[in-house]
Amino acid sequence: MLGILITQFVVLWAAIDPIGSVPVYLSQTQHLTAKQQRKVALKAVAIATGVLLFFLVAGQLLLEAMQIPLPAFQAAGGLVLLLFALTMIFGESKPEQEQKLSEEVSHSDLAELAVYPLAIPSIASPGAMMAIVMLTDNHRYSVVDQVITAGVMVIVLAVTLLLLLSANTIQKWIGNIGAAIISRVMGLILAAVAVNNLLQGIKDFYI
Repeated sequence: MLGILITQFVVLWAAIDPIGSVPVYLSQTQHLTAKQQRKVALKAVAIATGVLLFFLVAGQLLLEAMQIPLPAFQAAGGLVLLLFALTMIFGESKPEQEQKLSEEVSHSDLAELAVYPLAIPSIASPGAMMAIVMLTDNHRYSVVDQVITAGVMVIVLAVTLLLLLSANTIQKWIGNIGAAIISRVMGLILAAVAVNNLLQGIKDFYI
């Protein structure tokens, strides 16, 4: 049981990548007061939590309504996660990508700033949405198992919030280069998980 919890934590940590969101948060909130920065962090994590919980509860139901077998989705999800992981490893790091996206947007208020690019796609990334659906397969996991997975996800998001609230201190410690290195290591871990999901989906589909 402990091994499963650790695996889920690592997968969700790699997909959400809390540390990679710190430079994005700093670049978008450096002109705000400390109180406003806290509000943005809280709103961003709350919105991301809502989005991921929606995919946890309704993601598979939507697939079944469209008559898409879960093994096919698992294989496709593994492929998407693999591509996502490869961009983390070989492409621009997550902080660099999302800082470029954020430079193209003019934020009119704190709520808009919290939604994009912080909540989506920085925290609740496409990879995170895909990961949470695969970790809560209704055919493989009981309701209790899925509640436990939801708890693990909330823990990762709570850590994300703590990191954002401590962003200024963390930035002094690791800098953008440190965040980029950690992001690439997380990409490597996510790639291994993605290949496993891809192969498992293909196996389940044919069996």
